[in-house]
Amino acid sequence: MDMIYRLDNLPQTADALWKIAESTRVIAFHGNMGSGKTTLIHAMCDSRKVKDVVGSPTFAIINEYIFLENNTTKKIFHIDLYRLKDEQEAVHAGVEDCLYSDHICLVEWPEKIPSLLPDDTLHVVIEPVGAETRKLRIGDN
Repeated sequence: MDMIYRLDNLPQTADALWKIAESTRVIAFHGNMGSGKTTLIHAMCDSRKVKDVVGSPTFAIINEYIFLENNTTKKIFHIDLYRLKDEQEAVHAGVEDCLYSDHICLVEWPEKIPSLLPDDTLHVVIEPVGAETRKLRIGDN
């Protein structure tokens, strides 16, 4: 499935992506540096009314955010694998524990850990098609 969005309708795009992803806990975001992965994840967290400051966890690797859904506290793990060398380093950083928890995981640079991703991971490829426009290719691999 493909979606085209402009930065000025990012909140609606985030809501639509949550609907598409409602049956999975892990969403893997692929795209070149500067393609908009962190920006889209920020919008998705805003859509879930995350109260924490959402930023790129490039240096921390994993950021944890809390939100309420149906009066239940839930977690989102925002995982940025850019700095990691291999899957073993990801395991040591606690990435595998997050991926197989009951919490939502939004993963940047998932190509660094292909064999660690759950089978039901939803893959989102972000491609810039202009200064303010992006194309999303959404699928299961």
